[in-house]
Parts: sequence; C-alpha cells; structure tokens
Amino acid sequence: MPAPVLSGPQYLQEGLKLVLSPGLRLFVLLPLAINLLLFIGLIYLAGHQFSLWVDTLMPSLPDWLSFLSYILWPLFVVLVILMVFFTFTMLANIIAAPFNGFLAEKVEVVIRGTDDFPAFSWGELVAMVPRTLAREARKLGYFLPRALGLFVLSFVPVLNLVAAPLWLLFGVWMMAIQYIDYPADNHKLGWNEMLAWLREKRWQSLGFGGSVYLVLLIPVVNILMMPAAVAGATLFWVREQGAETALARQG
Repeated sequence: MPAPVLSGPQYLQEGLKLVLSPGLRLFVLLPLAINLLLFIGLIYLAGHQFSLWVDTLMPSLPDWLSFLSYILWPLFVVLVILMVFFTFTMLANIIAAPFNGFLAEKVEVVIRGTDDFPAFSWGELVAMVPRTLAREARKLGYFLPRALGLFVLSFVPVLNLVAAPLWLLFGVWMMAIQYIDYPADNHKLGWNEMLAWLREKRWQSLGFGGSVYLVLLIPVVNILMMPAAVAGATLFWVREQGAETALARQG
C-alpha cells in the first residue's frame, strides 16, 4: 500500500484515464472548451504585461546592491507565474463549477457501478448552478484573505523572499480544497466538515493537491488536467470514504 502522500499522484493518474474513457468524454468537452478560451485570453494578457508585473514587484535596490537584482529577478518571475496560475485556476473553476460538479457525479457512478444521482438533463445542470456558484463563493471567501496577505507580503522587503514558497504551499492546499469539494458538495457535506475531513487526511490531501498543482503549471496540459483533477478527487473521496466505512464496521 503506497504511503498516504504518494496516493495523490495515483488518484490523478487514474482520474485522467477515467475522463478519457468513452462514457465520460461528453461531460468533459464543455468544461474543456471553457478552460481553453479562458487560458488563451489570460496568456495573451500575461504576454503583454508580464515584464511590467515583475518590475513592479521587484524591490528597489541601492546601486551598491544592484548585483542582487540578477539573483532576485528569477524569484520574482516565479512569483508572478504563481500568481497568474492562481488567477487562471480560480477563474476557470468558478466558470466551470456546475459542469465540474456534474462531472464528479458521473465519475462516481462509473466508480461505484450504481447511479444514485438524477438522470442527465439540462434542467438538472441549470439547477446545480446556484448551489455550485455559492460553494465557489465560499472558496473565494477562504482564498482571498489568505491570498491578500501573501500578496502584501510580496511587497515587504526581505520578507518577500519567502512569498514564493508560501504561495506554493498555499496553492497545494487550495488545489486539494478546490477539487475534493466537488464530490463532497454532491454529498451535501458542509464546508467546515469538508475542511475537517481534509485535515484528518492531511498527507493524502497534500499529496493530491501537490500533484494537481504541478500538472496545472504546464501550459496546454493544464486544460485537460483540470477535468482529470475532478475525476481524481472523486476517486479520492470514494476510496477514502470507503476505507473509513470499513474501519467503522470493524470497530
């Protein structure tokens, strides 16, 4: 049995196989198209503004320390890339949230072999919109104060040197929250209960979030991997919940 932190990449790999299977491709196409259009738009904007953003974040150094700019510049390039990545991921998931929730339902049907969810209809999809968007708003409420703190930290001399590592750690945790929330929400698990569940499985959650974070940093590949992350998170949910149930019965 793999170590808890190593189970995350396995879930993501299996999730990719699932979304490429004939039975689920139809439910992946629309979110893929939405993500592709958003990705093209954001890359176009970043291409025109990237240097300006890096120069804005770079601290002003006295002449006698100017040599440090060659050391600091790569760090702030990474910081801007992380911030652009966060923006794309959050926007894409807000727009595609109803489709991701529906995809999580269909993935669970394939995994379990039983269908306890309503049959597909556009009416059902539309009915999911208010609930999923409310859940995305709750994620934003969790994300924004913490992201704002890190953003402010990015402008504080000396302390801004730790901004990039903190963004990375926060990003890994947010990826776990972002995607595992879809199957959790489908089962009406409350926000605080979902966070508590993830904390109980901290290493599994960080392993999954870290693997998602890494693949979503790869341009173009990230567009396909977002639905794969939804499927992988659903696998995570079903198997970890199943393990809990089995342990409870043994107890």
